[in-house]
Formats: sequence, C-alpha cells, structure tokens
Amino acid sequence: MAAQTIGPLAQDLPLQGELVEIRAFGPEDLTPEYVGWLNDPEVVRYSNQRFRRHDARSCAAYLESFPGTGNLFLSVRRKDGRHAIGTMTVYHASHHGTADVGILIGDRNAWGRGYGQDAWNTVVHWLARHPAVRKVTAGTVACNAGMLKLMERSGMKREAVRERQELIDGEPVDIVYFAKHRDD
Repeated sequence: MAAQTIGPLAQDLPLQGELVEIRAFGPEDLTPEYVGWLNDPEVVRYSNQRFRRHDARSCAAYLESFPGTGNLFLSVRRKDGRHAIGTMTVYHASHHGTADVGILIGDRNAWGRGYGQDAWNTVVHWLARHPAVRKVTAGTVACNAGMLKLMERSGMKREAVRERQELIDGEPVDIVYFAKHRDD
C-alpha cells in the first residue's frame, strides 16, 4: 500500500517547521501509541472521534482511504529525535482550489509547548502559497479555546458560525469556521 497519494500537494512533503517535521503518515505510524491517542477522551474531547473506539484495523482502514484522493494524512513529528506527536489532515477539493485542514496533537507531553502552532502554521502557510490552493479552511467548536487561538495566530480569519451545531457534554455549541485566502 502506498503511504500517500501522488498529487499536487504530496510532492512537496516533508515540510519543515521550526519545531516539527510534517511528513506523510504511513503504515509504520500505525502504532499502539497512535491508536491510544484516538481512544484518549481528553485528546479527542472536541473531535467526533470521541464517539468511536479505535483499534489497529480501524486506523489502517482510515489510512487506506487516502491513496488516490489527493487528500493528505500527515504525521507531525518533533524535529529533535523525530518523535511522532500528532497528525494532520488536508482535504483538498482540487476543482474548487480549497484545502480544509485538521490537527490532532495526541502526545499530551507536547501540549502547550508550541508544537501544534508550529505544525499548523507550517501547513497553513505552505497551502496558502501552493498554486493548487486558493483558500485554506478549518473549523472547531466554539468552546475549543486552544484551537480558536491556533487558527487566529496563523493569520486565518473567522468566516462563519453554525450556531448550536454540535453537542459537547450535552450542551449545544457553535462551530466556528476560519479561512485564509492565497491573497491574504
């Protein structure tokens, strides 16, 4: 199985940030640690992954959904020792020139140390300059203060709100969408 699809975005990998390296997520990344991140209630607190129990098979099936799509499943790794700390996704709609980005920093020891911001900035700024992308988008629930700050600090602008769209701890919350255009 190919670790990544060949497409206009994949050919630029890996990407180097100040603190992280971003590369294609491959079969070698399907580790018990990775599966553990997806099953950690605190890690997936604001993600719809919280509604599923993951195992090696479900994770392999997700990885296998990427080849041939033009979308990217990425491994976020610390530069010092290249320890995996999280993942990112890029869903590229080539006909529209848009790329929707998501991030999960699963290694709790990496939280609050700038790795997530560096990974986000590296990917968002790379996409915003890429000739196949005219607009980068992302969204999160309004109560995810860390993610809201991450998007704002990267230069993305608040674009839309879907009011009371999802339930977090039984309470309706808004989803807030952000965007960065190539010419921003």
